[in-house]
Formats: sequence, C-alpha cells, structure tokens
Amino acid sequence: MENYTYNSFILQLEGLNVSKESTYPVFLFLFFSYMFIIVANVGISVLVFMDKNLHQPMYLLFWNLSVNDILGNSILLPRLLIDMLRPPSELFISYYECVVQAFTTHMFSTTAHTILMIMAFDRYVAICYPLRYATIMTNKMLIKLTVSAWGVALVLVGILLGLTLRLNRCRTLIRSPYCDNAALFKLSCESVLINNIYGLTFTVVLFTGSIGSMVITYTKITVVCLTSNSKSLNSKALKTCSTHLVVFLVMVFSGMCIIALHRFPQYSDYRKLSSILFHIVPGSLNPIIYGVQSKEIRHFLFKLCQSKKVLPSL
Repeated sequence: MENYTYNSFILQLEGLNVSKESTYPVFLFLFFSYMFIIVANVGISVLVFMDKNLHQPMYLLFWNLSVNDILGNSILLPRLLIDMLRPPSELFISYYECVVQAFTTHMFSTTAHTILMIMAFDRYVAICYPLRYATIMTNKMLIKLTVSAWGVALVLVGILLGLTLRLNRCRTLIRSPYCDNAALFKLSCESVLINNIYGLTFTVVLFTGSIGSMVITYTKITVVCLTSNSKSLNSKALKTCSTHLVVFLVMVFSGMCIIALHRFPQYSDYRKLSSILFHIVPGSLNPIIYGVQSKEIRHFLFKLCQSKKVLPSL
C-alpha cells in the first residue's frame, strides 16, 4: 500500500539512473557542456553590446535567445551536477525550489519558440520588404516584439503552473531528474483533468503557432526569391534563413523527442536523457551556428584576436 504525505514541503527526486562507472563521464560531459553554454552565450551577448555593427534587430533578437539559454541552463544544470554526486537517498528538494525550477524550465522552452517566431518575422520583412525594413523594424517595434516574446511565455507558463499550485499534494517523489509541471501535478491525488487539457492545449497552440509561422514566412520568402533575379537577395536569404531554420529545427526535434518518449513509460531513462539534452543541445549549438554564419561576429572576433597578437609585441 502506498504511503501518503499530504502537502509536504520536502520532495524527493528520482534522479538519473546512471551506473557507477558512468557517473563521472556523464558528470564531466554535463559540466563542460554547461561551461561552454555559459561562456559562448555570455560571449555572444557581450559582443552584441560592444560592437555597434551588431546593433541590428536580428542580433538584438538573437541576444534574447542567448539570455534565455543562459537562464534556462543555469537553473537546471548546476543543481543536476550536484545531485549526481549525492546518493539516491539524499536527493531532496524543497517544494518552492521545485516550483521555481519547473517555472524556469517551461519559460525556457516557451520563450525559445516565441523568440524564434519573432526572428522569422524579422527575416520576412528584411527579405520581402527590404526598402521598408528600417521603417518597420524600428527600435519601438523591436521593444514591442521583445516584450511580446517574453510576455506571452510568462502568461502561458503562469497559467500552466497556477493550475498545478492549486492542487493538494499527497506524494513526495518527483519521477524525473528535475522538476517540471507534469512531475508536480502528478504528486496530487486530486483530479488533474484540467491540467491535462490545458497542458495539451498549451503544447498544441505553441507548436502549431511556431511551426505555422515558420511555414508561412518561409513560403513567402521562397516565393520572393524564386521570382527575383537578384543574386545578392537570394544569397542573403539563404545565409540568414538557413541559420534561423537550423536553430528552429534543432529545438523542435529536441522537444518532439521528449513528447514522443512520454508516451512510452518503459523508456523513462531515455526520456530523462532527452529532457536534459533539450536544454544542452540548443544552448550549445545556437552560438556556434550564429557565430559561424555571421560575418559581423566573425569580423569582430578576428579584430579581437589581432589586437591580442599585437599587444605582446608591444
């Protein structure tokens, strides 16, 4: 018979099921992945602020993506690394910390979608209406789009967690390496029908909106490129859109893996791994993809390296 503890403020994490031989290799992989994510994304953020050539809507929107990657991984990975060094019997987390972790996790994934949707709109305006780009993508418009990206995510996730916080808890085991909304409402013995309906609606609306916006904008961009004889326009479209599309596909594929594995409880270990990789993979690849593709970022890094070579000789 299951033991019930009502509304306990101390919860237990199931953690990662890793063998003793694999603990330190996995720990080192996660540690160096986290360090790379922080260094790369902080570096990109600093570059955008330091170089006036990067004070363009595309890079300022990408700055939001870097900030999102930093926040999302900083709440999750340090705690996960500490838990890996603890025995399973000591994997405890307070209810309030669990709620903060769940909120940050869902904000991370939702904001990534909304930011990429806005970046798709930016690319659409730049390629389809190049002469009107400066008048459409003004500083005021950029602020509105940025606030909308974070604001929409805040409202959607706030409702998601709010529906869970109203429930009384009768269990204490979080069957996951970290806290998320599903793990939290599964602690309740009350009806979670509303949570399931809103969660499903939330997921469908978010994925439909983001994928739909990509299909619409990229269809229009493709039509403009096919009907245009301008090689420079087509080259610009291929360069900027391919970067954005790769980042979006990486994020969607990572998210789809988690959703698919939720349907197969027997693969819970793979689901845990994919949920962690959902944070690590996009956070690691985003600065690499944009850094390699961006002429302005490459030029800034080249000048920085040249200045370092000159200083010792002086």
